Amino acid sequence: MLLLVLAYFGGILTILSPCILPVLPFVFSRADRPFRQSGLPLLAGMVVTFAVVASLATVGGGWAVRANQYGRIAALILFAVFGITLLSSSLAERFSRPLVRIGSRLSENSNGDPGIAGSFLLGIGTGLLWAPCAGPILGLILTGAALSGANAHTALLLLVYACGAATSLTVALLAGGRAFAAMKRSLGAEAWIRRILGAAVLASVVVVAFGLDRGVLTRLSLAGTTGLEQRLVDRFHPQSGRASVTDDQAITANDQPMASDQHKMPVTNKMTGSAVGDPPPDPGTALEKLSGATAWINSPPLTPASLRGKVVLVDFWTYSCINCLRTLPYVKAWYSKYKDSGLVIIGVHTPEFPFEKDESNVRKAVHDLGIVYPVEMDDDYRIWRNFNNEYWPADYFIDATGHIRYHHFGEGSYEESEEWIRSLLNEANQESLPNSATKIAATGVEAAPDLEDVESAETYIGYERAQNFASPGGLSQDVPHLYRTPDDLQLNQWALAGEWNDAEQIATLLSPTGSIEFRFHARDLHLVLGPAKSGKPVHFRVTIDGKAPNQDHGVDTDADGYGTVTGYRLYQLVRQRSSLQDRTFRIEFLSRGVQAYSFTFG
Repeated sequence: MLLLVLAYFGGILTILSPCILPVLPFVFSRADRPFRQSGLPLLAGMVVTFAVVASLATVGGGWAVRANQYGRIAALILFAVFGITLLSSSLAERFSRPLVRIGSRLSENSNGDPGIAGSFLLGIGTGLLWAPCAGPILGLILTGAALSGANAHTALLLLVYACGAATSLTVALLAGGRAFAAMKRSLGAEAWIRRILGAAVLASVVVVAFGLDRGVLTRLSLAGTTGLEQRLVDRFHPQSGRASVTDDQAITANDQPMASDQHKMPVTNKMTGSAVGDPPPDPGTALEKLSGATAWINSPPLTPASLRGKVVLVDFWTYSCINCLRTLPYVKAWYSKYKDSGLVIIGVHTPEFPFEKDESNVRKAVHDLGIVYPVEMDDDYRIWRNFNNEYWPADYFIDATGHIRYHHFGEGSYEESEEWIRSLLNEANQESLPNSATKIAATGVEAAPDLEDVESAETYIGYERAQNFASPGGLSQDVPHLYRTPDDLQLNQWALAGEWNDAEQIATLLSPTGSIEFRFHARDLHLVLGPAKSGKPVHFRVTIDGKAPNQDHGVDTDADGYGTVTGYRLYQLVRQRSSLQDRTFRIEFLSRGVQAYSFTFG
């Protein structure tokens, strides 16, 4: 019930978001007509269509995305015709008599009264074109829908969210109707009102058709209702996504939900610190929750019977997650230190990006990272859901009776986690282990971050969660586009140069060369990359403030900034040894085909 209230309130707040601007002319084009026969059917069509399309998009895969694209094209044509009829009926009659008749029927029925069916049809078109800014509340709804699958509850949440938006639009529409009525009492004002509305409708068609509603307006929404929504989500619903690094550090991150044409995982709106403590009461053995793996690595499948009497540490991770990589040295050390005392560690690899579902990629990562304990591949997210997990990384400590006794989310608190391992082993073995904490001196990407001076947060390149994109014109979705970098980047802004195809989770370079720039403030800069789809390696060069990185190069570049993308993984491109300040990172790819996913910092 509480989530329904949040959904409705989040919908109401969309009236304050710039993303509502492109569809306002469509809604206000009926403001001069009686609300019950015109405005209400339009809003009803918008609400129902948005709820249906959004529900299908979260679970329907690529076919739903393509169907929605065709629907958007049809809606744009519909509104273009409607706009022409409002702007100039005589001009439209001259060029396209049949289409104008259709447009006129959308405006009035045979009796000259507002057409309910026409208004509802316009509402359907509005619902197809409306792309609300994905703030924390909508992000929570969409990721929950993706995890739970197609069901009545998730569809109801989306419907309630759309009803909230319709409520605020109803207030605006009623107020606008009174204003239009007053203007129509002036001699000749009605014709001018229709022309103004027609021009506004056609302008909105152009804005939506060229993607400016996502490319430009979403950047304006960052300082809008996000803060209020986030406080509500933080207060009434637990955070979800990748946990960050310490118990007391909070780093602002993305507001968009992760969306793909496959399964989706929740992504935090604020990268919170590590969370520890007792989980909700466990109604039965937690060992049964480990069933559902799509593959096992380093071990045959482990069953509850084979794990009975063992202390089990379940570590949720994914191999491109920088937070997970920085916890690995401790998890590997615990396994080496306590395996002979009865500790079993199971790494549950739940993917974030599609390439992390490829078993060969995961096997290579497990080998390269030196992981020797059993790893379950959780491509279908069954184990994730069994544990009601919402974080990367997340550790669950299971005692010898099969019950969860402790959990920890994120990095940090390693000594406390190890104390729990020893305590549970002592219980199981009826003897005391030496009370000595494991000391780790990690290097490379596994080294602990410098949290005292990190001012840049995880940033996604795919349009679904992209923020702070600064190339002129914004991101073009799912189509090739020639980008250029602006003259100046502000802190945490980024830009593309060259021809790229930006999809929901990934940007692919189509031109022979291309680059990405990012204005950042952190010691370390990482970028998740993949080679060309053919598997051909892609060479690149990194510069910092236009110069070779020299001593500030990462483990995947040399002092001159050169490196090669050979596989799908996280690449450490910058590790600064000098004092930190705002710097401009640039990576130039020397051949086409590279795939870019996300930046992380430390």
